[in-house]
Amino acid sequence: MHGPDVSWYLALSGLMFTIGAIGVLVRRSPLIILLSVEIMLNGANLALIAFARHFGHADGQVFAIAVMAVAASEVVVGLGLIVAMGRRNIELDVDKLRTLRG
Repeated sequence: MHGPDVSWYLALSGLMFTIGAIGVLVRRSPLIILLSVEIMLNGANLALIAFARHFGHADGQVFAIAVMAVAASEVVVGLGLIVAMGRRNIELDVDKLRTLRG
């Protein structure tokens, strides 16, 4: 097997997930929160692929592709909402966005 050991990939995956979780908890901008969730999903994908490589099965890679599809749809919906709110001049502060407006 060439390249770094699986433990390095898992350490990087944990670091990416932690950075994303801190970004979700600390930031108030919905765009930054959306990007932080994407970092968390990429960290989870890296862990899935590392385990798939370690055990020699393709199951983790197939599941990582499914997670990427969910992440892509989340980005489409999230960015659409953020753009729509920006066009209506609604303040983009997560603490103030507690109720849905019709």
